[in-house]
Amino acid sequence: MEYSWDIFCGESSCSDSVGRPCSSIFQFLSHSSSCNNHIFIICLDVLLLVMLLLNMLQKSSLKTVQIRARFEGFSNLQIVSSIVNGCLGFVYSCLGIWILEEKLRKTKTIFPLNWWILIMVQGITWLLVSLTVSLQGYKFPRGPLRLLSILAFLFAGIVCSLSLSSAILNKEVSIKVGLDILSFPGAILLLFCTFKGYKYETSDESINESTLYMPVNGEANGISKSDVVGSVTVFAKAGLFSRISFWWLNPLMKKGKEKTLEDEDIPNLREADRAESCYLVFLEQLNKQKQKEPSSQPSVLRTIIVCHWKEILMSGFFALLKIITLSMGPLLLNAIILVAEGKESFKYEGYVLAITLFFSKGIESISQRQWYFRSRLIGLKVRSLLTAAIYKKQLRLSNAARLVHSGGEIMNYVTVDAYRIGEFPFWFHQTWTTSLQLCIVLVILFRAVGLATIAALVVIILTVLCNAPLAKLQHQFQSKLMVAQDERLKASTEALVNMKVLKLYAWETHFERVIENLRKEEYNWLSAVQMLKSYNTFLFWTSPLLVSAATFGACYFLKVPLHANNVFTFVATLRLVQDPITSIPDVIGVVIQAKVAFSRILKFLKAPELQSASVRTKTNVETVNHTILINSANFSWEENLPKPTLRNINLEIGPGEKVAICGEVGSGKSTLLATILGEVPNIQGTIQVYGKIAYVSQTAWIQTGTIQENILFGSDMDSQKYKETLERCSLVKDLELLPYGDLTEIGERGVNLSGGQKQRIQLARALYQNADIYLLDDPFSAVDAQTASSLFNEYVMEALSRKTVLLVTHQVDFLPAFHSVLLMSDGEVLKTAPYHDLLASSQEFQELVNAHKETAGSNRLADVPAAQERGTSARDIRKTYIEKTFKGSKGDQLIKQEEREIGDAGFKPYVQYLNQNKGFLYFSVANLCHLLFVISQISQNSWMAANVENPNVSTLRLIMVYLLIGFSITLVLLCRSISMVVLGLQSSKSLFSQLLNSLFRAPMSFYDSTPLGRILSRVSSDLSIVDLDVPFSFTYAVGTTINAYANLGVLAVVTWQVLFVSIPMVYLAIRLQRYYFSSAKELMRINGTTKSLVANHLAESVAGAMTIRAFEEEDRFFVKNLDLIDTNASSFFHSFAANEWLIQRIETISAVVLASATLCMVFLPPGTFSSGFIGMAISYGLSLNISFVFSIQYQCTLANYIISVERVNQYMHIPNEAPEVIEGSRPPTNWPSLGKVEILDLQIRYRPDTPLVLRGISCTFEGGQKIGIVGRTGSGKTTLIGALFRLVEPEGGKIIVDGIDISMIGLHDLRSRFGIIPQDPTLFNGTVRYNLDPLSQHSEKEIWEVLEKCQLQEAVKEKKKGIDSVVVEDGSNWSQGQRQLFCLGRALLRRSQILVLDEATASIDNATDMILQKTIRTEFAACTVITVAHRIPTVMDCGMVLSIRDGKLVEFAEPWKLMKREGSLFGQLVSEYWSHNQSTEPN
Repeated sequence: MEYSWDIFCGESSCSDSVGRPCSSIFQFLSHSSSCNNHIFIICLDVLLLVMLLLNMLQKSSLKTVQIRARFEGFSNLQIVSSIVNGCLGFVYSCLGIWILEEKLRKTKTIFPLNWWILIMVQGITWLLVSLTVSLQGYKFPRGPLRLLSILAFLFAGIVCSLSLSSAILNKEVSIKVGLDILSFPGAILLLFCTFKGYKYETSDESINESTLYMPVNGEANGISKSDVVGSVTVFAKAGLFSRISFWWLNPLMKKGKEKTLEDEDIPNLREADRAESCYLVFLEQLNKQKQKEPSSQPSVLRTIIVCHWKEILMSGFFALLKIITLSMGPLLLNAIILVAEGKESFKYEGYVLAITLFFSKGIESISQRQWYFRSRLIGLKVRSLLTAAIYKKQLRLSNAARLVHSGGEIMNYVTVDAYRIGEFPFWFHQTWTTSLQLCIVLVILFRAVGLATIAALVVIILTVLCNAPLAKLQHQFQSKLMVAQDERLKASTEALVNMKVLKLYAWETHFERVIENLRKEEYNWLSAVQMLKSYNTFLFWTSPLLVSAATFGACYFLKVPLHANNVFTFVATLRLVQDPITSIPDVIGVVIQAKVAFSRILKFLKAPELQSASVRTKTNVETVNHTILINSANFSWEENLPKPTLRNINLEIGPGEKVAICGEVGSGKSTLLATILGEVPNIQGTIQVYGKIAYVSQTAWIQTGTIQENILFGSDMDSQKYKETLERCSLVKDLELLPYGDLTEIGERGVNLSGGQKQRIQLARALYQNADIYLLDDPFSAVDAQTASSLFNEYVMEALSRKTVLLVTHQVDFLPAFHSVLLMSDGEVLKTAPYHDLLASSQEFQELVNAHKETAGSNRLADVPAAQERGTSARDIRKTYIEKTFKGSKGDQLIKQEEREIGDAGFKPYVQYLNQNKGFLYFSVANLCHLLFVISQISQNSWMAANVENPNVSTLRLIMVYLLIGFSITLVLLCRSISMVVLGLQSSKSLFSQLLNSLFRAPMSFYDSTPLGRILSRVSSDLSIVDLDVPFSFTYAVGTTINAYANLGVLAVVTWQVLFVSIPMVYLAIRLQRYYFSSAKELMRINGTTKSLVANHLAESVAGAMTIRAFEEEDRFFVKNLDLIDTNASSFFHSFAANEWLIQRIETISAVVLASATLCMVFLPPGTFSSGFIGMAISYGLSLNISFVFSIQYQCTLANYIISVERVNQYMHIPNEAPEVIEGSRPPTNWPSLGKVEILDLQIRYRPDTPLVLRGISCTFEGGQKIGIVGRTGSGKTTLIGALFRLVEPEGGKIIVDGIDISMIGLHDLRSRFGIIPQDPTLFNGTVRYNLDPLSQHSEKEIWEVLEKCQLQEAVKEKKKGIDSVVVEDGSNWSQGQRQLFCLGRALLRRSQILVLDEATASIDNATDMILQKTIRTEFAACTVITVAHRIPTVMDCGMVLSIRDGKLVEFAEPWKLMKREGSLFGQLVSEYWSHNQSTEPN
């Protein structure tokens, strides 16, 4: 017992101020040097630790803490408490270690134990208790937690009073006394934290709390509250140990090993990390800033920092801890070399050093993993809130702002810019930690080599100064690259959206060339950015060599002695700082990219918004006299126009009124509806709109999804109302023909529906909303006469009988049924009156009606029998719904699930990347150079290790050989950097050209079944990763792996005994890596596919923003966007968490290997190893940890990035259309000269698993004939035209034109010889000239002549620049009718022998239609003209009419013969048209 006392206490040094020994018990307890005092305090510590342990064992899951904020964040009190008490505990621990070190140095023994054990135990206890109570208290029951904090308070009070009394009695103050006194206010903070920081509730209340903060109308999206709470990531409930060790990820990793992970296997994010929470916190802070400084624009960057300052601070604390523990390595190395040389400070020093080394590496690992993980989490939250902000902004963007920020650019902001900013927080702490590390390094170097450190400092400063101009240049080049990328993406988006039009006009090659030229521009900036990055890399990789050269040179001149301990302390320090220094170019690159991206997003977020709130007022329509009231108002799409778009508008419409709007093309009809929606800025006058609005746009906007989802549009299902809606919109028959009825998935923009079906789905969507005001923009132009008549009667007159309706129409037939008709011309309302009054008083209106009569050709219809009424009874509808059970697998739907590789693709994607343009050669050169670099470094250090203590080698020779090897390495590094850049540029070039070629050569079936978002995510974010990230990651991954195994090799060669530990450890590391990859690859693939969903939803919302705003559905779309962001973020979160999970385990293995090697050196007798080689081995061993981390990190990063190569590759091998040109089978240059078309038993199906769309059509169109093709909506008219242009290849039969089978010639030869005016008029971003003649084949004179014939000359002349005036994206600054006229102009310029009109005059008024028909008759008199039309007068002039029903040819003869034929389909269509046309006759 006495021996134990001596070991622990030694001789008691308790004495009073005059040196007398302590006599009283109080003196023994209060005196700071008394052993009784120490034992008493240690007992208190143990009691606290036991209490903490009991608390942990009795965690209650019943009592939850309600966090005051809306997310699980820490309060300011908790943060302050954890920082103050954490620092106290940390300082206590450091003081204990320092006392121990001093005792060993002076007395060569660790006894007595009392002093240093007391302070270390006190430090550890205070750290554990304070951090648990401050940060994890909400996980403990209230009673025990409060008891623990009270005990800690009492304990701190006792220790504080004992120390104070000791200081007063003995008149001496020490650091320990200061810490003891400071622990009391720390304990008070803990007490406040427990009683004020946590608010406890009953279990029922806590359950309510968990469901309280749900996404807005989440249930409408099919998400039940139980689902959201039930499948939350384990991370949300993980304890301290689980979070530190990433143990919470084990279940997911295990699942990933057992099966291929699917989307539903990925848990949801916790509440605090979801996009909605992040966005709301961001808005809250932004509003606070606005309230503080109302005059100035709030800073978005500052707001983001304020939102996340606690997390940034916490990750910064871990970064600091990592740097401190990392810097201990060289100091421990110095001590180990001295021990190996037999210069032990005390017995067993070697073992203590080995254990200390292991623990320091363990703490370093934990702190770095927490730093990286928390930084990534901040990045994810920032990316989510920015994506949400961008989405919200684009829904409110004004028309003027849309001209500046195109759809392609908005897509880029989300897929590229927000992604780059999300990466920035991960690198943020690198900016200051690298500087701090360099400062610590300089201190260690000064201790090792004295004044020679100044030389090292000079070289470091010079390196940084050399980099400054490069960084500035890189910023400029990066900005230019982003602009070039935007231009390329804008052109790509436009081409991909309008691919059908490009194929019909045979313009793919031209547009492909345009995109290639834009890519060349982008490629130039890319090569500049990458070259600068490579110079940066070269500069920083050579800096350690230059530093060592300068330092050793200085050592020689300053006569600083070189020994193994100071040389290898220097080498180890340099090796440790080498990786952070070499990552400086990456840090600079990321900072620059983030800065450029942020400025672009900022510019977008500050863009002007629509002020529609002032226009629309929600009210009960029955209480107001007017639903729409406009007084002397002027409206203009663009600012500062000399002539407003609409002028002097006065309009007064009461509830239930029906108003028709008519006028010539470009008169402002659609703009008037847009003003009522609040889309067009009001320059003068007032506008007021009362009630809920439903809007049907002229160009149908359909979402990807089922028909039912499109009709319901976020409303609840009411079966009866839904059935009535389908009946009113004549959709029942169409649904019967579709394979899944109303559950059939529609492709993006409704690609698998006819124009008429799309419009009727839009009408159904509007009707189902049960609005007060209906704005219908020419919805009947895309449907046949019978359907138009049925829709008008059942939809407008019956279903909307009590509603206010404004209908834009060119069909004069319907006008008498309206309360008033509004006649427009050139942006003004000429007159508003009932039909007959207007007809009597307005010359312009009379001309319009007469033009209609002329086109209707009433004199030809005398003999037509009355039309049979077709209708669908409610009983039929119910029968359809009862009988039609939709069977079959989801796989039969048009829109397939997005492609993603499954399982381990092995080296396949890597080989695909390296196979591009001599990629393997550049890759081999880069890696060979790196291998030479590593071998040279080892040779350098081996020379130093072997000869540093060799008296036969002079210091000059030692240094000169060392430097000579070093300088030879620099050339190798330069070669490596250049090879790396060339590899990236060549591969990017090749991959892009293959992808572009594949997309432009893909058949239309690919575009029909692939949402645009999927393609765009590949040509934007995936391509950006392939361009900028993959090449460097490739070389770094291999380079760092070589480094790691070289470090291990050096360790094993010097201490071969360590192989017994290292071989099993390396095997374990490889197994762990494989275990990780089975889950990680799937997580990254899911991340890729879910990213496409975000892009797709954004692209769709940009296109339909006006409709979304009209129905006031912005919130629902925003909620869906938040949900998609979270789905994507969840896979990304678990992906980077898995990365940290792996690295932490690899780091532990590295620490075990290093500690084993150190123990091995300590165990063996002194002299077994030379001190030089021990220094070399441990200097390599110290960087083993970091090199393995970098190796795994770059391998994982590359594995994640290579998914982008995989995704790009998926669309590089789309089955091509037929060749553009078949050299052996080219038609004559004048083909087709006659224009004779023979269709022989033509059968068409769109996909192998679908029924035939055309079923054996046979007929012959003679050369020069005018052919009309008629049939009801969806009968196959447009498909026949598609077959003529070979947009779809025949299943059977053939088409022969002028004796040549069109399937035997190239597609370009075929399509370039035909003229077409397509159903959907499309204009491209550019000028009027470019839109008419993109290939520049015609003179200016010819273009003006064509504009005159198309009735566009006046409209173009009004523009300042004439034919060089701007056409914006989608041609949205021209009316729908004008766009159709442009398409006619293209046909007139091409002068083909065969001209196809696919419902070409649907969007233009009768007067213009009449002029057009006359133009076509005149200009194409000798040509074969094939006209598909719903307007019967359009085909009345035709020589022959072909009638199609359900894909079969019903009749083909002259129109007059068909009209006389009993039961003729054409006769039926004519009579239907005429039956409702009679009403236009004046009484």
